[in-house]
Amino acid sequence: MSSDKVPKIFGTDGVRGTANIEPVTAETALKLGRAAAHVFKTLSGTNGNNGGRHEIVIGKDTRLSGYMIENALSAGVLSMGVNVLFIGPLPTPGVAYVTRSLRADAGIVITASHNPYDDNGIKFFGADGYKLADSIEQRIEQLVFSGEIENIRPTAGAIGKAVRIDDALGRYIEYAKSSLPRGLKLDGLRVVVDCGNGAAYKATPCVLRELGAEVFVYGNQPNGTNINKDCGSMYPELMCAKVREHQAHLGIAHDGDADRVILCDETGTLIDGDDIMVISALEMLANKTLANKTLVTTVMSNAGLDVAVIAAGGQIIRTAVGDKNVIEAMLKGGFNLGGEQSGHMIFRDHSTTGDGLVSALQILTIMKAKGRSLSQLARCWTRYPQLVTNVRVREKMPFEQLDGVLALVAQAEAAVKPAGGRVMLRYSGTEPKARLLIEGRDAAVLEKWSAQICDAIKRQVGA
Repeated sequence: MSSDKVPKIFGTDGVRGTANIEPVTAETALKLGRAAAHVFKTLSGTNGNNGGRHEIVIGKDTRLSGYMIENALSAGVLSMGVNVLFIGPLPTPGVAYVTRSLRADAGIVITASHNPYDDNGIKFFGADGYKLADSIEQRIEQLVFSGEIENIRPTAGAIGKAVRIDDALGRYIEYAKSSLPRGLKLDGLRVVVDCGNGAAYKATPCVLRELGAEVFVYGNQPNGTNINKDCGSMYPELMCAKVREHQAHLGIAHDGDADRVILCDETGTLIDGDDIMVISALEMLANKTLANKTLVTTVMSNAGLDVAVIAAGGQIIRTAVGDKNVIEAMLKGGFNLGGEQSGHMIFRDHSTTGDGLVSALQILTIMKAKGRSLSQLARCWTRYPQLVTNVRVREKMPFEQLDGVLALVAQAEAAVKPAGGRVMLRYSGTEPKARLLIEGRDAAVLEKWSAQICDAIKRQVGA
């Protein structure tokens, strides 16, 4: 099958969709397992990273459909003569870390991140713990559909075997704690944690307690269908309310696979990824630890970031939306801090991918070092008024084909640009949604144009 005819199943963050509907089915997962095993065997050489049998780590979040996909994936991997190392429910960054720790050929995590439970997905990590290059994803896609490896069938003792790694959670817990300065404790801090009934339901509370914090935990009773349901970073109202109720020093809320985090300060005010990045970047600039004095973020982050970081002697590099794009820019430029407003933060001195727990620990470290509250730290910058609106759509028709939408966008840009504002309209890479961002000095102007543009989209392709 020629490459231009290969169906595309990888999106901006792995394979994702409604569980048990293509491409997130047992049948396709089996093929993905076979294709991935073949590709990673080829990448790491004939003897495997451990000098023996090739190995692939498989982890997951807490979705009901994870059992089905896990078994199908592992069957495909095993059928190619590659061993499977099951590590059970663990945050996505935990899967990346354990992959490196066990010196496996690759890691696979079964998750749909912040999506509802009826969705699921499959993400891949290389042996180095980083997400795959586009060329490797394309090779896997080609093998899934071409039938090229159909006749590669190890038999007897050449078939892979599966084992469960019982200490994977413990490995990740110790790794996360090691991101703090040696000897630092969190004694005296009261912390609310909302795990979103997802993959961090054991790890984050355990780490905080072992470091000495008093912890109040919510969203830590996953049942397969309650992941991200009215809790976690997608619904931070619970965290904010519990911070006020317990008079805590801060709140921590994760999404389903805990590669992101949203915080709130002691007053119950939300602290998003932009806040976390500015606080961290300014601290690292002051300590001369921000590589090349550069913060990497996406086009969705608030323009106030640029003002604060540049004033402190740093610079901002912006990428397209997606933590994969942020990481690629960081690797290319040798930068060590990047992230997204949504709460994906990459502290590359500690992690190879977004890690909500490690990100929260960096903020806790700054709070301890400076003896300041989170609300005081967050006053280090001024946020431009920004309005982000999501419109659920039944199809992602090109915006230029929608009557009047781009004309409205142009009018909105003309209204906000003189004051340093901007307008961005795009489709989500992981959900059936159009995302509109309008930024400027006058909130009323933003609301006016957002309503007009979103109404035009809803009338034509709204779900």
